[in-house]
Amino acid sequence: MSTRSSKTKGKASAGESGGPDIYVGLLFVSLTALAIGIAFLVMELNAYNFELGG
Repeated sequence: MSTRSSKTKGKASAGESGGPDIYVGLLFVSLTALAIGIAFLVMELNAYNFELGG
């Protein structure tokens, strides 16, 4: 693995914009899917009068 030269040290290369990439977008998509899944699970459990801890 080569090291960066002193000219580019501390600066982002041309391909790195520093902003969110596709993986950050996928992270938010998966987080949203988990939240929706938990909400549907709670609604389904409420249909059976489920009480937590009892």
